[in-house]
Amino acid sequence: MATTDTVYNTTTTTAQEPKSRKWFIVPSENLEKIRFVIKVIEVLLSFVAFVMEEVVSNCSHCGPLYFFEFVSCTAFLFTLLLLILLATTLHQRVGIDSWPTLDFGYTAVMAFLFLIASTVFATGNGKTSLEQGAVAFGFLATVAFFVDFIYFWKIHGFPCRKGNNQPADETPRPEAEKLNSNGTD
Repeated sequence: MATTDTVYNTTTTTAQEPKSRKWFIVPSENLEKIRFVIKVIEVLLSFVAFVMEEVVSNCSHCGPLYFFEFVSCTAFLFTLLLLILLATTLHQRVGIDSWPTLDFGYTAVMAFLFLIASTVFATGNGKTSLEQGAVAFGFLATVAFFVDFIYFWKIHGFPCRKGNNQPADETPRPEAEKLNSNGTD
């Protein structure tokens, strides 16, 4: 009976790891340093595009302006929120398990929305310097979102397929010996 301490000691008693007081966790499993910098650039470019669009005082065709306003404001606010969540420990408290899928999908959608909004606003604006500047920053933000999307895909692959590591034709096999059979058939 003297050996029971060594048998059970390693499995039943585990040392409590002290919780880290770090709230800023870059790099992490969800956000590398390069993608952190790209996301900061996305936030800044979206913000500048939004502010330049907001300063426009007159519009002859306001539909493209309003669509660009919606997309640039949405991109700024939601990218900032995603950046804060992924760069801090807050993402652990939200209850979302598939951060890579969310990040990948959001970045792809924002890249295409920014491309559409910038293109529509470029063709339907009053050609003032503020509008052309907003369009330029819109296209720069579009490029930043596409760079983030492609870099994520190159490094991590398509995140929706990560759960399918098991071949489709392999079925789980039943146990060879049942637990309650005591070795008898």
